[in-house]
Amino acid sequence: MSSNAALQAARRLFNAEKSGHTGTLDPMATGLLPLCFGEATKFSGMLLDADKTYEATVRLGIVTTTADAEGEVIATHPVAVGEAGVRAVLERFIGEIEQVPPMYSALKHQGKPLYALAREGIEVERQARRVTIHAIELLSWQSEHFDLRVTCSKGTYIRTLAADIGTALGCGAHLASLRRTRVGAVDIAQAVTLDTLENMPTEARDRLLMPVDALVADLPGVMLSADEAAQLLRGQAIRWPGEGQPGQRRSFGLYRIAGPRGFIGLGEYCADGRFRPRRLISTQ
Repeated sequence: MSSNAALQAARRLFNAEKSGHTGTLDPMATGLLPLCFGEATKFSGMLLDADKTYEATVRLGIVTTTADAEGEVIATHPVAVGEAGVRAVLERFIGEIEQVPPMYSALKHQGKPLYALAREGIEVERQARRVTIHAIELLSWQSEHFDLRVTCSKGTYIRTLAADIGTALGCGAHLASLRRTRVGAVDIAQAVTLDTLENMPTEARDRLLMPVDALVADLPGVMLSADEAAQLLRGQAIRWPGEGQPGQRRSFGLYRIAGPRGFIGLGEYCADGRFRPRRLISTQ
């Protein structure tokens, strides 16, 4: 099932007019797919930029066209590396690294997805991109495959990471399986399956929905008066809200804002001392 098919199935179950996901999963991958409905779709970009955690199985000695198990085998090599050798190589990939995006990806070249070009047998030059691997944990080891837990920045291709590890080990490798377990602050422990949703009564299903501001909960919050909220909702800038309240943060940047009726969106405190609306939900 594609990420969009999962989204559309959930959208129908929640009878939502607007919906969106927060970053696709590869067709082979399983795991966490955070979905947004209604006004929450305005904040889905917050998770597109978030760090992610994956659990992956890397198969040594076999190189494929796509760097994962869905591709055709293009080379095989003997595997003469032990667990200690793998651990030593993994350490080299922690931190900021460069990755060349795979041809089988949704990135575009002259308006056409790279995977479409790859299916036509066309390969184009791709610029290396800098990504950050925050942590790599070796979960288990077998003679020709091993399991990893990887926490990484946005834009990281775990398929490319697996292939690059194989190259560094001298035997080649590909990604045999992939499961996403965390996106930002959202963990797979909070997830439910589509089958579970389908078999729930409507009331129980709705209780699973997180608050509309769940994706921006890590931002500092500001409480507005009714007049201040009305001004922002009209698109007007205001002076720093809550003037005179002790302990208020004055750092420039985005804030989660609420009025007497609750959350209304995001505002930005700017260098000119004005507080401006940035992304507001419909209060109708």
